[in-house]
Amino acid sequence: MTSERTPLIPKPSGVVEMSNRDFWLLLTGIWTTTFIGSVDGTIVATLLGPMASSFESMQLAQWIGSAYLLSVCCFTPLYGRLCNIIGRRTSSILASSIFAIGTTLCGVAQTMNQLIFFRALAGVGGGGMTVVGSVIMSDIVPLKSRGLYQGFANLLFGLGGAIGAPLGGWLGDTIGWRAAFFLQGPVLACGLVLMYLEIREPEFIISAPKDGLWAKVKRVDFAGPFALAVSLGCFLVSLSYKTSAHLPWSNPQVYGYLAASVSCMILFIAVEAYAVPEPVMPLSMLKMRTPGWVALNNFLVAVLSFSTIYTVPLYFTAFLLRSSSNAGAHLIPNSVAVAVGSLLAGWYMRKTGKYWWYQFFASSGLVIANVGLVSWNHNTPEWIYYITLIPSGFAFASVLTTTLLALFASVSRDNIPIATGVSYLFRTAGQVLGVALSSTLLQGLLASNLRARITGENADETIEKILDSVSVIRYLPPDIRAKATESWGIALRGVFYAQLAVAVILFLSVIPIGEHPLPDRAEKSPVDEEATPVGVATNNNTQAANA
Repeated sequence: MTSERTPLIPKPSGVVEMSNRDFWLLLTGIWTTTFIGSVDGTIVATLLGPMASSFESMQLAQWIGSAYLLSVCCFTPLYGRLCNIIGRRTSSILASSIFAIGTTLCGVAQTMNQLIFFRALAGVGGGGMTVVGSVIMSDIVPLKSRGLYQGFANLLFGLGGAIGAPLGGWLGDTIGWRAAFFLQGPVLACGLVLMYLEIREPEFIISAPKDGLWAKVKRVDFAGPFALAVSLGCFLVSLSYKTSAHLPWSNPQVYGYLAASVSCMILFIAVEAYAVPEPVMPLSMLKMRTPGWVALNNFLVAVLSFSTIYTVPLYFTAFLLRSSSNAGAHLIPNSVAVAVGSLLAGWYMRKTGKYWWYQFFASSGLVIANVGLVSWNHNTPEWIYYITLIPSGFAFASVLTTTLLALFASVSRDNIPIATGVSYLFRTAGQVLGVALSSTLLQGLLASNLRARITGENADETIEKILDSVSVIRYLPPDIRAKATESWGIALRGVFYAQLAVAVILFLSVIPIGEHPLPDRAEKSPVDEEATPVGVATNNNTQAANA
């Protein structure tokens, strides 16, 4: 039986029906939160030095980024499951509200520890905004067109990054870094209102049995994210003791936290495999060819991207002794390239229905960019500084967009929220480790180079000041200042060489990713040996058998 509400042209299974007006209002809400997330990321990256220096805690600077990313990493996959358990609208409100509260509290932080804690709180919601927005977009857009709409989303993401970098630098040089957090609230509120009013739940959510609150809570996998959070947290603490406190690997605090990290990671895998009915990271999905390689690829892309975002500004502020505004300005071409790369990737997939060759050639941009980074020196022309990151931004967006569609095409539509959570889990894990490992390597190389160059009376005190604050360098005596900047240059180049090695591995990781059809209009997602549904409320042994 048909009615006025029955579409003349059927949509793909699971695609939500909406009027054009509601469709674009909902996308506006999603893209507004995407925009704010991008602005937040580049503002914090640009102001990393000023924020840490204001508390005289430069050695803890990595925790400003790591705390946020750690929370994002651990709670991101949880939102993929929550979208199916409590619905898209409730998940969206929950994520946006937590992010808004945490971000506002960052602006009033009185100590470095408070700032780190509030960034972690913001991350609990920040990761959810991204995942829920992606899931909702997949609900309302056919798969073949999904990449194009993702391109528009990343266009706004790039715009936010382009605005956030110089805005953060300007705020740091004028009003102060606290204003960077307060300005995000009003814009985020507008996006949240639009999403609340326009979100439509998929049919399988509406028709599902109406469980009580306690029944829904029992379905949520709290144990997995908790074990993952403890594992990554202990790993970061171990690295912090090694680099910030300069303790040897044989120190009990260093290897103790490292051992705890490994133990909790084993526990996380065991929980996901055997202990919960609806795991946030179904191991059966990772055993599939395309999802498994996409997960690895996304992890490496995120490692490179966030290592670059957090170290390149330090090249200009600590090595070249330029302002935060100048450092932020050099990230603008990267942000623009992110927008262009994603949009072009989406257009290509919409036009051809394919993605493999595009992502293969696009991924080479990360190798090219890091070859450029290792060649930077005092004699590098200014225009080279500006264009070096363009291939990186283009490749970053292109690869993430194409691999996301490859992942969606390799699973059934009902499992797209779960696949989204898994994808973002590996992305955010890469972000956490990209910041942490690059900061650890940077601090270790910097400390050893400073001790080799700065000797004599008060040398230890001077070295500690340089390690704690970038801003102190310009006020040092000329001879000490030269040694400090030289040490920073060598340390940063060491990080860039490490990034180059990762870029080569990433380039190779796109080769095994399978080419799957991208359905459009009435076509359904293909179901084959890689697209077998990852069971809901079933044990993982059954899932593995189905896979």
